[in-house]
Amino acid sequence: MAFGDQPAYLRVADDLRKKITTGELPPHTRLPSQARIREEYGVSDTVALEARKVLMAEGLVEGRSGSGTYVRARPVPRRLVRTGYRVGGASSPFRQEQADDRIIGTWESGSEQDEAGREIAERLGIRPGERVMRTRYVFRAAGDAVMISTSWEPLAVTGRSPVMLPEEGPLAGRGVVERMAAIDLVVDNVTEEVSARPGRAEEVLTLGGVPGHFVLVISRTYFAGGRPVETADVVVLAERYRIAYHLPVR
Repeated sequence: MAFGDQPAYLRVADDLRKKITTGELPPHTRLPSQARIREEYGVSDTVALEARKVLMAEGLVEGRSGSGTYVRARPVPRRLVRTGYRVGGASSPFRQEQADDRIIGTWESGSEQDEAGREIAERLGIRPGERVMRTRYVFRAAGDAVMISTSWEPLAVTGRSPVMLPEEGPLAGRGVVERMAAIDLVVDNVTEEVSARPGRAEEVLTLGGVPGHFVLVISRTYFAGGRPVETADVVVLAERYRIAYHLPVR
């Protein structure tokens, strides 16, 4: 499709987007009103409204009740470096996730027994409906929620053991590798898959995003002797992070 053949609302949104990205419309500036867009671009009210909706869906602008629509301040994306778990280091699992030992990270969590759904059962190599321990974490840096992680561990592996609850007992908060070692399981492989999807309302609200924002999902599974012992989904706002992998050459 040639540029001139684009729907009018996309052409208007594209021009406003360029003004935002070049700084002509800097953060916290009020977006031109619907009437101003109509007059400046020679379009209808409907086209002006749809163009604003596009920018809002992209997270470039936000509505403020009774005030109008404003350009959002864009965060500088941080690198989330994936290098594998470092055994025996001083860093907590959260700091290792952040790949920055300077970060003072805290987290809150809650665990409960659940039945594995089809996808989680497949990742853990168990049958759908088998019992798992599901733990949800909200990780914070400087008080702000930056990451959500939900993990599942098969109770056939950890049930009735001292590490059944990841955040309780003698190894509370020590991470999968150390906890599994305590029950004579040596974690020797980790796989990760990265995907993107629209954030769910609860996720976006927790992470301080805007409805419609996309999230990056790191689906990670730990193996011990070929057997999956834990799988987790790590969720971050896509606009705030870039995933970087450091892979050793063998």
